[in-house]
Amino acid sequence: MSQAAPIEALQQGLTGLGLTLSEAQQQQLLDFLALLQKWNQVYNLTALRNPQEMLTHHLFDSLAAVTPLQRYLASLPGAGQGARLLDVGAGGGLPGVVFAICCPGLQVDCVDTVAKKAAFIQQAAATLGLKNLRAIHARVESLSGPYALVSCRAFAALADFTRWSRAALGPQGIWLAMKGKLPQDEIAALPPEVQVFHVEPLQVPGLDAERCIIWLRPQ
Repeated sequence: MSQAAPIEALQQGLTGLGLTLSEAQQQQLLDFLALLQKWNQVYNLTALRNPQEMLTHHLFDSLAAVTPLQRYLASLPGAGQGARLLDVGAGGGLPGVVFAICCPGLQVDCVDTVAKKAAFIQQAAATLGLKNLRAIHARVESLSGPYALVSCRAFAALADFTRWSRAALGPQGIWLAMKGKLPQDEIAALPPEVQVFHVEPLQVPGLDAERCIIWLRPQ
């Protein structure tokens, strides 16, 4: 694969998502993907190994949530500048690193219980020059915030995710949970003190699968 190929593929994906990023941000995304592939050879950060699958299933999948995230941040005081987001079970930095690249005014903390995964995110922050990205090696239950947003992607059932991260949520904070098919059973299992206020379908370029964001807030 030539060097132009991943750039062109990324630009096609961004066009499909209606997302505008600077050349520097596009290069950061590609550098992040290359770093993920490099670390993945030694540490099992993700089950996917094929570069094209990593582009669609990981990068585009995470990028699909950026426009909804930006829309929400724009509704906050000061257009969300300096707002804090906690990405739970951050794994290989998806979507936390992607959010940090695409939303430079957002402070992104990625928490994971696995030391090697937290170390990878810290390395990504240093390599990509992301001053707004920080890795935390801890259990989410031990964090107190306050965060304007708490996000996750394929992390846990909604009831567990919201319960474990409740203490990290700020007074007006909300949860952003990235899911595949609409998890009706998980929504039905939520306690009364957690409200789903929006379900947002996502279209991921090159991926023929259902994706959505479940937006939640405390009652």
